[in-house]
Amino acid sequence: MTAPNRIVFDHVSVSFRTESGTLPVVDDVSFTVKDREFVSLVGPSGCGKTTMLNILAGFVLPTSGSVTLDGAPIAGPSPDRGVIFQEYGVFPWLTVEANIEFGLRLRANLKSVTERTNVCDRYLKLMGLSEFRKAYPRTLSGGMRQRLALARAYAVAPQFLLMDEPFGALDAQTRTAMQDLLLEVLQKEGKTVVMITHSVEEAIYLSSRVVVVSARPSRVRCIVEIPFPYPRTESLHEKPEFLQLRSRIRDLVMLEYAAQEQQTRDAAPH
Repeated sequence: MTAPNRIVFDHVSVSFRTESGTLPVVDDVSFTVKDREFVSLVGPSGCGKTTMLNILAGFVLPTSGSVTLDGAPIAGPSPDRGVIFQEYGVFPWLTVEANIEFGLRLRANLKSVTERTNVCDRYLKLMGLSEFRKAYPRTLSGGMRQRLALARAYAVAPQFLLMDEPFGALDAQTRTAMQDLLLEVLQKEGKTVVMITHSVEEAIYLSSRVVVVSARPSRVRCIVEIPFPYPRTESLHEKPEFLQLRSRIRDLVMLEYAAQEQQTRDAAPH
């Protein structure tokens, strides 16, 4: 049985007003995300990927077209969508424990003291942060802060996880560990995920589908089905099929980078 579509982009365009006129950022984008699917968006920097994620988060409205979630238009932020940014997104003035509990003290997700403690304990253990529950984020490594950001997002039990370059600031070894942790958590919890990444290898390793996005304004160049079953392990990176797919998608992305550079040259004063 085919999983239902949870998210539908239907001919979505977004333009912003600037001092020099109207700037088209997203142009006639259509794609879907099924239940418990992991979809990554890859493309040049500044092409409009984050704008699409912000529409899903409810921070931006389309200029034309529609984005629906379970058939209803997205009108604003909601606790059913957890957002994780590259900059960790944790409150430096709160302890690890208080960061995880933060969303559970808000009206939309208000839980009792016992419930908050149980949820906090669960994610401290899952993310390997139990001994740091009273620590402040400034004392944690980058990887630990990102694990904390994941824990805080998961604590409010969102159905959807929206991730904007979540591991981009991490060193290679920590990034690999975070990818494996994310896959482990998703296998246990089951979420529908949309992620932006500039790493083609990361997109293939984590995703069920990869949407290749053009130079600005964003258009869908192609959607690539990832053929590798879950669960996945590091050995996947060495398989010839993985390497071939990485080369194919990387070539598509590099064509869009070249197009973006040409746009910049054409726009420069002569």
